[in-house]
Amino acid sequence: MKTLFSLSQQESIDFQNDFSDEFYHIFLFEGKGKIKVDFVEFAFEGKTVFFTSPFQNIQILPDHHISIQNLSFHGDFYCIEYHKKEVACNGLLFNNIYHFPHLNLNTKTYDEISEYFSKIKETDPAEEFSGAVLRSYLQLILAISSKEKSKLLPKTNLVQQDLAQLKTFQSLVETYYSREKSPAFYAGLLHISPNTLSKKIKAEFHKTPSQIIQERVILEAKKQIHLTRKSIKEIAAELHFEDEFYFSKYFKKYTGISPTKFREEGGISIVADL
Repeated sequence: MKTLFSLSQQESIDFQNDFSDEFYHIFLFEGKGKIKVDFVEFAFEGKTVFFTSPFQNIQILPDHHISIQNLSFHGDFYCIEYHKKEVACNGLLFNNIYHFPHLNLNTKTYDEISEYFSKIKETDPAEEFSGAVLRSYLQLILAISSKEKSKLLPKTNLVQQDLAQLKTFQSLVETYYSREKSPAFYAGLLHISPNTLSKKIKAEFHKTPSQIIQERVILEAKKQIHLTRKSIKEIAAELHFEDEFYFSKYFKKYTGISPTKFREEGGISIVADL
C-alpha cells in the first residue's frame, strides 16, 4: 500500500483522464474549468478546494493548464467517521450525493488552507509525534472547509414549492432506496410525472433521479463494507439485491472495483469494533 498520508504538487494533465484510488483527496487549485465526479460535471472558477472519497471517479479539466496541490489520506490514517464530533466533514465535504463536491474560496480562506498545506509539506514524517501533528493540520483544514461549506448550503434560487418537492424527494430516497431503485416509484409518491421529476432534479443536482438513487445505494454499500464486518452476502441481502453476484456486478459497474477488492484496499474502519 502507498503511504497513508501524502501531499504532492501535480499538474492538471495528471487528472485529464479518469482517476480513482483508495484514498480521500483534498485538491487545492486556482483557475477555471470543469471537474467530474463519477461522471457528473461541475463548473469551477477562482480559488477552489475539491473533496473526493475513495474509489470515486475523478477528472479535473481546466480551461488552461494549472498546478494542483493534492492532499491524500487513507481511512487508516484519519477516520472521518471516528472523528465526526470534532469535524463534521462526513456527509458535508465527503460522501454527499446531493451537494457540490467543491468550494469557491475567498482569498483569506484560500491562503489559510494553503498555509496548512505548507506546514504539512515542512513536517518531517520521520520525526517523533509527526503523525499527531499531521492529523491536527488535516483536522484544521477539514474544520475550516466544513465551516465555509455550511454557510453556502441554505442559499437557493428555487421557488418554495420546488424546494419542498426536492426535500421530499431526498427524504423518500433515504427511506426507500434499498428496496425501490426506479425513479417512477418516487415520481408517483410526489404525484408528478417521471419526466417532471427528472427535470427538477437535474436542474438542482446536475444528476438524474436514477443517478441519485444509484449513488445512495452505492454509498450505503461502501459504508457497510468499510464500517462493519458483515459479509458481502449479508450486505447484498440488506440492500435487497437478488444475490451476491448481482450486487457485486452492480457495485463494480459504478465504482470500477468489486466489493471484496474495495474492502481489501480500503480496509475495515476502527468504527466496526466500537
